[in-house]
Amino acid sequence: MQIVVNTRLLIKDRLDGMAWFSYQTLKRITQNNPEVHFVFLFDRPYDEEFIFSDNVTPMVLSPQARHPFLYYAWFQFAVKPLLNRMQPDLFLSPDGFLVLGAKCPQLPVIHDINFFHHPNDSKWLTAKYYNHFFPKFAKEASRIATVSEFSKKDLIESYGISPSKIDVVYNGIHSFFKPLNDLEKNQTRLKYTQGKAYFVSIGSLHPRKNIVNLLQAFALFKKESRSEHQLVLAGAAFWGMSEINEVIAKENLKEAVVFTGRLADEELALVLGSAEALTFVPYYEGFGIPLVEAMKAGVPIITSNVTSLPEVAGDAALLVNPLDVTEIKNAMLQISSNKELVKGLIEKGHKQKLHFSWDKSADLLWSSILKATQA
Repeated sequence: MQIVVNTRLLIKDRLDGMAWFSYQTLKRITQNNPEVHFVFLFDRPYDEEFIFSDNVTPMVLSPQARHPFLYYAWFQFAVKPLLNRMQPDLFLSPDGFLVLGAKCPQLPVIHDINFFHHPNDSKWLTAKYYNHFFPKFAKEASRIATVSEFSKKDLIESYGISPSKIDVVYNGIHSFFKPLNDLEKNQTRLKYTQGKAYFVSIGSLHPRKNIVNLLQAFALFKKESRSEHQLVLAGAAFWGMSEINEVIAKENLKEAVVFTGRLADEELALVLGSAEALTFVPYYEGFGIPLVEAMKAGVPIITSNVTSLPEVAGDAALLVNPLDVTEIKNAMLQISSNKELVKGLIEKGHKQKLHFSWDKSADLLWSSILKATQA
């Protein structure tokens, strides 16, 4: 069997979201199936770290696909001729992009379709591209993998895809997250917040992460509790920063909000593990990896009561309406004042996290691959 894989998101020191999914599942699948030949397609020079085993052949195709026009050029004018020449048993695309008109079965992993529901969260041309092509990708696919039952239902209802064509492949949990001891927590807090307790939000600073409402809720929490708590925003700036900065200035939060930028894995584990709670309140999410990371780190969770987040959180989180800053504020007050509540959430998180692992993710994706090759 020969499987060609879109690995353009595997870029050293820049793994997050879909790239982590690609890395963790492909590493296991290639190593667990030595009889299968995998061809990894990159759009730039690759790091040897991503050539997981001897049955992987890397190829670099131009141009670099980092813009809607270049997405189309890479997939239709570089990848498509290769697939039609090789005619592999499958083209696997962990970021959901496919080749239209390829002469082989194709399996995309469509993590979510936020761009369908909230097109203004993306740049205009990007939203146009996604909303034009992803319905075509979904219909052309031999099968589809997605990361939650919510996302499966969303694809069925939004694109009219048959439920029998979609497989749910949950994300896993990275091994570097773990509960910390008091010394590690104190040292991390000294480094980032002058020793003060803090809430943390993890992820790119993107409109759909709902950072503006989180900041407004945090401002209300500060006024009501009169505490010295800080808010740490751990993630790279994406876009929409002007509105975030406006709220910080208006609410006089400059000294209480910490931007870390993108953190190395081990540092992110320290920042999450030292937090009073994870405050992750997007208004749309296909899965929500920070939730399971917080469970593994032994940190209580405040998260949204919409999309996939209740499914992933189970009973291990305080669920809030992401559009209601008072609800978010009240959850912060509960976490900061109720030790028994915190203890209970952490214990429930230890149980809930058992539903998720990268080994399970890889097995589920491999099962979907086998179904796609037999379709």
